[in-house]
Amino acid sequence: MNKKEIEEMIKLMNENKLSELEIERNGLKIKLKKETSGIERVVEEGGAKQKEAIHKIESSSQEEIKKKANLIEITSPMVGTFYRAPSPEAPPFTDIDKIVKPGDIVCIIEAMKLMNEIKSEVKGKVIEICVDNGASVEYGQTLFKLEPIP
Repeated sequence: MNKKEIEEMIKLMNENKLSELEIERNGLKIKLKKETSGIERVVEEGGAKQKEAIHKIESSSQEEIKKKANLIEITSPMVGTFYRAPSPEAPPFTDIDKIVKPGDIVCIIEAMKLMNEIKSEVKGKVIEICVDNGASVEYGQTLFKLEPIP
């Protein structure tokens, strides 16, 4: 299960006013439970349980809803492997709260042994990095979320 699937489950819980959701798939059991401190995820794999807190995703104010609706997504133009930096020792091209301008390189996607630079097409502040370094990405998958800057 990836982060996006878990976020979709949380959204499902909020939309249907559920306090608990449990799903089992391919021997992996995930249980989401709303608590006052947020949502707790319990992962059971091979009898071993792990718990981790997930921040509650709810609309706390109209301003936050508008802000989230105005976000711009940078998506993957191809299938490949996502890299945040040009090499393992180098600093990442960008990070959360950094400003990117049109033409700035934000990441590299390796496809068929070729390194493809992905550039921003807009000016904005990086709000979220949606993919882990070294993870496989699909065509059209969201890589970054930006808050537009005029």
